[in-house]
Amino acid sequence: MSSLENIQELFFSIFAFVSLVGSLGVILLPNLVYAAFFLGITLVSIAGFYLLLNADFLAAAQILLYVGGINILILFAIMLVDANARVTRVNTNDQSFFWVIQGGAAIGLFFLLTKTIQSTLWPSPPFIPVTNTVYFIGRHIFSDFLFPFELVSVLLLIALIGVVVLAKREQNITGPLNPAQENDPSFLKR
Repeated sequence: MSSLENIQELFFSIFAFVSLVGSLGVILLPNLVYAAFFLGITLVSIAGFYLLLNADFLAAAQILLYVGGINILILFAIMLVDANARVTRVNTNDQSFFWVIQGGAAIGLFFLLTKTIQSTLWPSPPFIPVTNTVYFIGRHIFSDFLFPFELVSVLLLIALIGVVVLAKREQNITGPLNPAQENDPSFLKR
């Protein structure tokens, strides 16, 4: 075994341990803010797996989109929803029978997936590493998939304009009316 394989196995073990501990933190911690931080740690370790597979673009997209975007959005949503209340999960220990059913279903699904993975004949073609994946992905996006790429950008622009219009409309509605505005029919038409 070469030293490169030893290093890859070492980093694989580190990323596997970090992702397992992070995912257990997401599931088991009662504080949602801490659970969201553990979700970010788990997503960064998944990006490490992508780096081990020579998928540098996927690793960068994982960190930028999921950790930088979605996880931060989850944290903002948790912190802005109810600032005065305690941000914890509801205690549902009184439904122990349902926990037994859910645990049994999860263990059964785990064994079914394990048996399926072990009995499947996986094709193993010769691995030819691509050194510049960003170039090939960019070339495909701007040549073969140009129309879907532009269509998605137009849809996102329409969604952004819709959010701005709805936010402006809600801004006009939310304030209390003074007596002069209540009697003015032109104000109610706006």
